[in-house]
Amino acid sequence: MALLQRITHGRRKPQALVVAPTRELALQVTDDLLVAGGKLGSRVLPVYGGRAYEPQIEALREGVDVVVGTPGRLLDLVKQKHLDLSEVGVLVLDEADRMLDLGFLPDIERIIDRIPSERQTMLFSATMPGEIVSLSRRYLTRPTNVRAEAHTESEATPQVVQHVWQAHQMDKPEMVARLLQAEGRGLTMVFCQTKRACDRVASDLAQRGFAAAAVHGDLGQGQRERALRAFRNGKIDVLVATDVAARGLDVDDVTHVVNYECPDSADTYVHRIGRTGRAGKEGVSVTLVDWSDLTRWKLINGTLGLPFATPEETYSTSEHFYGALGIPAGTTGKLPKEQRGERAGLDAEELEDIGETGRIRSPHRSRGDRDRDRDHERDHERDHDRERPRRRNRSRTRTRGGKPVDAATGDGGTEPTAAPVAAPDAGADEDRSAGTVTAGRKRTRGRRRTRGGQPVTEGGAVPAAQSAEPSPGA
Repeated sequence: MALLQRITHGRRKPQALVVAPTRELALQVTDDLLVAGGKLGSRVLPVYGGRAYEPQIEALREGVDVVVGTPGRLLDLVKQKHLDLSEVGVLVLDEADRMLDLGFLPDIERIIDRIPSERQTMLFSATMPGEIVSLSRRYLTRPTNVRAEAHTESEATPQVVQHVWQAHQMDKPEMVARLLQAEGRGLTMVFCQTKRACDRVASDLAQRGFAAAAVHGDLGQGQRERALRAFRNGKIDVLVATDVAARGLDVDDVTHVVNYECPDSADTYVHRIGRTGRAGKEGVSVTLVDWSDLTRWKLINGTLGLPFATPEETYSTSEHFYGALGIPAGTTGKLPKEQRGERAGLDAEELEDIGETGRIRSPHRSRGDRDRDRDHERDHERDHDRERPRRRNRSRTRTRGGKPVDAATGDGGTEPTAAPVAAPDAGADEDRSAGTVTAGRKRTRGRRRTRGGQPVTEGGAVPAAQSAEPSPGA
């Protein structure tokens, strides 16, 4: 609200700028600003990659009050002179530590250099590493540090019941499937380290009967937004994601968070489990640690002061696993048929045409998505064939002894008048007489016998005409 109160309505150039690290977070901030400034008539525009440039450029021409965007697309629009930041009086850097992790710090500095020095700057960060402190000291004037949580990271999510177990990689799919059938389980987020693991886990859960979808960087932007909308609207109840969804996203009624793989740092762990237990509600987090990740987990555990230095070895059939999560006895790794179909599923959420700037690269797409991609490729090939110049037919003329040969009769006696062929000299005829030429066969080369530099006949004698040599005294 502090940002919206400083806006003077009616201007064309933006007066406030919000920079976010991910597209999903930029969309969420935009929605929140639209709700807060709805009665004020504030014009808020989200700009981020993956969408077509034209609608964003047209909105900037008509005039906006607040721009919310990711660093890359913001700089692109500034370089193309579609976005003018000369009248920005409020700058907000949201999730600054995440932008630092993603390598956006140089881009942020370029953006700040284009904004007037007389402005109000607000920087939000869950952690304050040295680079963020330096950034605040450099660009903030007499900053005030407001901390909205306890000083110890482990107390940042007091409403979350945490479970950490040592699990085998091959048994994890079965454990997650049974965990999703726990009593009181609502919307659930499953975090993986890689995009490929996200696709694999989401596909496996879908085959087991759960309404699941994946969100990661290799999906088209339209698919990412559709999956998040379906998750927020309850059409799917399991969202499998990389850390693209771990920062800042606020989804109501998330009851469980599963770390399918051990996080890479303590901050990542805190942000992941912070997707549940929000606004005073209780939540459950489950972290499955491989044998190879025990050393890394011990570092995370020590940093956060957690009591899970030695996770208990756990399998999908372990009694303490069932008891801790409230899983009914006799639960298997597949959702019962009578419970399937309670959610509309991902296909029930419409895929918005946003004019994506990149191709969809994920192999796990709906049938409609695959049909659209196939039609697009077919049209592209058809247009390419139309533009391709036709290949010129090249004809070859058969020759024999340097003369053209009639293709039908094989007769080489007739020479075309349009392209006369010069008759070979006598020396050439003499050379060719030593070999034989037959139609369709390779010409053989003969060797001449010589003696003292003179050719020798078959009988070994030197021809008389050629053997007569002048005497030395002649």
